[in-house]
Amino acid sequence: MATLNTPAMAAKMIGKGSQYAWGDHDSDGNYLDGAKNYRLNLPANPPANNFWSVVVYDPQTRSELQTGQPFPSRNSIKGDVQPSADGSFDIYMGPQPPEGHESNWIQTVPGKGWLCLFRLYGPLEPWFDKSWRPGEIELLA
Repeated sequence: MATLNTPAMAAKMIGKGSQYAWGDHDSDGNYLDGAKNYRLNLPANPPANNFWSVVVYDPQTRSELQTGQPFPSRNSIKGDVQPSADGSFDIYMGPQPPEGHESNWIQTVPGKGWLCLFRLYGPLEPWFDKSWRPGEIELLA
């Protein structure tokens, strides 16, 4: 897991609380660039009792990245994120939405770096035993 870091939290509470993973590099080790397009794959059945979310942040302000979207995020609670045929979720991040994947897209800003936070609310055992892990943030051609 090179691009999303999973810090150890104080307590293992199955189905309660939250757990986070964050990343500021792509799978090749390069900082995330707001002018480029990326994909983060979340394998099928993200282990969240409540919901999961992916949010893009500004590394300078540590606030959500200011974009043309009201909230630079996608989550499972709103129900508009579309799964892939295998049940996984591809979340796209870049300045323009990829055609056909607009509901899974988070806008970034050219000329600005960013970082990504993945959260599980009510994390389940597969998160703690590491049998389920998010994919790496991949640069798209």
